Amino acid sequence: MSHLSLPSSTSAGATVSAIDARSAIEAALQTVRRNIEAWGPSYPDDTTRNGRYRPRPAGAGVGEGGNRGWTTSFWPGMQWLSWEMSGDETFRSAAQSHAADFSRRVREGVDLDTHDLGFLYSLASVTTSRMGSDPEIRDDAKNAALLAADHLMARFLEPAGIIQAWGDLRDPAQAGRTIIDSLMNMPLLSWAARQTGDPRYSDAVRRHAAQLQAHILRPDDTTFHTFYWDVESGRPLRGATEQGAFDDSCWARGQAWGIYGFAINSRATGDPVLREAAWRCARYFLAHLPGDDVPYWDLVYEDGNTAPRDSSAAAIAACGLFELARWEPGTERALAATEAGHRLVSALIARCAPENPSDSDALLLHGVYDLPKNVGVDEGTLWGDYFYLEALVRIADPEWVTYW
Repeated sequence: MSHLSLPSSTSAGATVSAIDARSAIEAALQTVRRNIEAWGPSYPDDTTRNGRYRPRPAGAGVGEGGNRGWTTSFWPGMQWLSWEMSGDETFRSAAQSHAADFSRRVREGVDLDTHDLGFLYSLASVTTSRMGSDPEIRDDAKNAALLAADHLMARFLEPAGIIQAWGDLRDPAQAGRTIIDSLMNMPLLSWAARQTGDPRYSDAVRRHAAQLQAHILRPDDTTFHTFYWDVESGRPLRGATEQGAFDDSCWARGQAWGIYGFAINSRATGDPVLREAAWRCARYFLAHLPGDDVPYWDLVYEDGNTAPRDSSAAAIAACGLFELARWEPGTERALAATEAGHRLVSALIARCAPENPSDSDALLLHGVYDLPKNVGVDEGTLWGDYFYLEALVRIADPEWVTYW
């Protein structure tokens, strides 16, 4: 595999010092504190509207502000990061209250037909099982996460060797479909394997990640958003998109998921091919940034285009670059990845964070959820907020223990 250096940006982005990161973290903590007071035990919607989060809409038998959908765990995830950075028990108390709600959700079977159980329970429950304030809280969170892992394993399809993405497994429209985001859901299964010693979990991670490396990552280092396999034979069928510009374009957030997701699954499996896949995704992502280092929502767009940006893609990519650099300390490309991650975060601080924390209840503006459906365009997003704060924490504390 190639060990080519990562490309340099066309801009002169600044390196983020630990002091700069701490200042940005303090601004974020102000917002998280204010949101805890305003939202209480409820959950905000996936994205802001005009810079403000509204309560999560009712649906699927869940009332307004209730725990449903795939993004709710990013809120307690931010609270755990805030507690680690501040030691303020307000943050840990809030995160633990949400962990109890996630335990209820999985035990009652509320809105579990998704591979995003990994996102949900890695942040809300696995993290609580490690950092909860007493053994009872930690044990309840651990048991909830193991139950969620078993629900996720029910989506593993033989002989394709993949975790199916969305919806009822009996739905023929979704049969054999997975998406690039799924790589970030695998850490729940890797954790379950370590906790139980059951090889089913780690085998599923290994096979699923290998299938995505072989088929969702294209030879030119771009990624499909989604890919289909034949459920009966396991034969790979076709790539497509759900949220990118078109099937053969390179959706920016998907490419960022590839950087981070292949990196963490290489760490979990020891597979160097997955690590090289992460580097390939990173090289393409960085080579297709505009001059100000804030990516367009799809990397098909070039400098000077008026297409919306997706700040959340930059935040995810930065975390992935820092993860890659951690596992190859001192190498030329690790140093380049660290510099590129700093450059992305510097651009986010300068161009996408609210100038005054009271201006918005999002930590990061100018994200895109789903442009083809005109959902959350040029808004704050819960995942953008979370990964922005994680990137800042990684800069402030290079030894930080990842939640993934």
